[in-house]
Amino acid sequence: MRLVIQRVEKASVTVDDKICGKIGKGLLILVGVSRDDSADDVEWLASKTAAMRIFPDSEGVMNRSVVDADGELLAVSQFTLMASTRKGNRPSWIHAAGHELAVPLYEAFCTRLSELASRPVERGIFGADMKVELINDGPVTIVIDSKLRE
Repeated sequence: MRLVIQRVEKASVTVDDKICGKIGKGLLILVGVSRDDSADDVEWLASKTAAMRIFPDSEGVMNRSVVDADGELLAVSQFTLMASTRKGNRPSWIHAAGHELAVPLYEAFCTRLSELASRPVERGIFGADMKVELINDGPVTIVIDSKLRE
């Protein structure tokens, strides 16, 4: 699994001109699922996301997690994060998981993150044509891949 985590002032996701997920200060998390991902990847990434210290403390040092900062969470599925660009100019998504694996792992990630952070996780709609709006705070953008743990 691969995440792009953005610290935001606010973010929303819209499908068919209707907002389906919206947060204030917190984290917008784009979630890509690979065909070789498992529950272990979900657990590791949810734990890292909930505990990642990317919010400023009283001294302005990034020393607080989204939980410490009382931030909100929005997770949006994005299979294009799994793009391979090694050959040619057209990305390949051969490594992206199909719906039968990606949907349960995305849902499990959102559920586990909600449990660890003790707050709801707003969501986009899996597989929909989504419009994501955000105001990046910092900007702070972190890319994390469960296959690159070491």
